[in-house]
Amino acid sequence: MNFDAFAERAGVKFNDQKLLKQAFTHRSYINENRESGLEHNERLEFLGDAVLELVITDYLYQKRRSSDEGELTSLRSALVNADTCAKVATSLGANDFLLLSKGESKDTGRARQYILANTLEALIGALYLDQGYEAAKNFILTHVAPLMEEIIASGTWIDAKSLFQERAQEHMGLTPGYKTVKETGPDHDKHFTVRVSVGDEVCGEGEGKSKQDAEQAAARQALEKKGWSN
Repeated sequence: MNFDAFAERAGVKFNDQKLLKQAFTHRSYINENRESGLEHNERLEFLGDAVLELVITDYLYQKRRSSDEGELTSLRSALVNADTCAKVATSLGANDFLLLSKGESKDTGRARQYILANTLEALIGALYLDQGYEAAKNFILTHVAPLMEEIIASGTWIDAKSLFQERAQEHMGLTPGYKTVKETGPDHDKHFTVRVSVGDEVCGEGEGKSKQDAEQAAARQALEKKGWSN
């Protein structure tokens, strides 16, 4: 697979091509190709996640000078979550370069979106190791940060949990409750499904890489279902 084609598309150039290839290597591929001599991308993902959050935090702090801590936190969450990372990875054509097992290759649903999100984080980690913080920062500011205006316009950055609680208390006189109904994946890559209810009524369900993200997704669905988004 010609990873140089991806690098050109993404506007990056790696000194160490092994790092670039590792960023696309899923654990499932290693399990089926133990003689490949490759490493999976989970450690790179761990590193890239931290670099991404730092760059976006600094970007928002400088860009949104009138925003308070709560608003900055919500915007950051929307810019670094799995949905946004998967969207960026897809726009760069990362799906065409993934090294997956035969089984994982057949799954093109929600699980693939998480793989793409993790791959973007791994790519950022690889770029950081290969060329340092400034190179990783430039990549993030080029491909991730510009989505801020779209996210603000869509309203997906708003703290859905707080808004849903406010609406539920206003319209139903009750406080919403959240319950984790499904937890999958290994410790380093957990995925959660959370359901939100008001009294006996199940109002929404959401998924995320953390319980907090899943709760926000459930609250967003509940707001739409109840017609309380505005």
